[in-house]
Amino acid sequence: MARLLIKTEGLEGQTLELHLGVNHVGRDPDCEFPIDHETVSTNHCELIVSHEGVTIRDCDSTNGTFIDGEQVKEAKLLPSQTVHFGDVELFVENTDVKVAIPKFERERPKPPVVLPGGAMVCPRHSRERATYKCTHCHEVMCTRCVHRVARRGGKILLLCPLCSHKCEPIGKPKKKKRTLLDLLHNTVRLKFRRSSD
Repeated sequence: MARLLIKTEGLEGQTLELHLGVNHVGRDPDCEFPIDHETVSTNHCELIVSHEGVTIRDCDSTNGTFIDGEQVKEAKLLPSQTVHFGDVELFVENTDVKVAIPKFERERPKPPVVLPGGAMVCPRHSRERATYKCTHCHEVMCTRCVHRVARRGGKILLLCPLCSHKCEPIGKPKKKKRTLLDLLHNTVRLKFRRSSD
C-alpha cells in the first residue's frame, strides 16, 4: 500500500502507511496520522487513496502543503517526490494501491448417480430422476431444479439454476434438419417400370 517516510529531524523514521479512502494528517490527535510539530496545522491535509492512486489535498493549512518545493492545493502524488507539511519533510516511498477482490467459489454439486438402466439421479434431489441437461455447463437436473421463464407467445424458456443458460430434455432425440433432397424424395415419387417385350 502507499507509504510516506518522515525525514525531519526528531520525527525521522516515522511512516505514514496509507489505507484506502481519506487519510487525515495534522496536529490533531484524532487524525489518522497525527504529526506533533508547530508548523503543522491541526487539520493540515488529506491523503486520498483510491484505485487511481494517491491524491493530496491541502485543508487551508497555515504553512501550506508543498510537493518538490511547489505549493499545491490538490495534486496527485508520485513515487520519489518530496512533500512538506509546513517544515515537516516527507519522502514518497511508493503510491501502490492494492484493491483486493475476494475470490468467491460456489460449491459444485456432486456428480449424478447413474442407475442400472442408464438413467441419472438429480444431484440435488436424490429421489428424482435427472430429466434435463444444461447446454452450457452440462449440469443435469430434475424438473424441480429447472428455472422456467414465460416468454411472449406462451413459450416457456428452461434455464439452468447454476449458469442461467438454456436446458434441454435428456434422451429426447434432436430433430434432424430436412434437406432439399429429403423434401423432393418425399414429395415426388416416380415409379419406374421395366418394359417387357
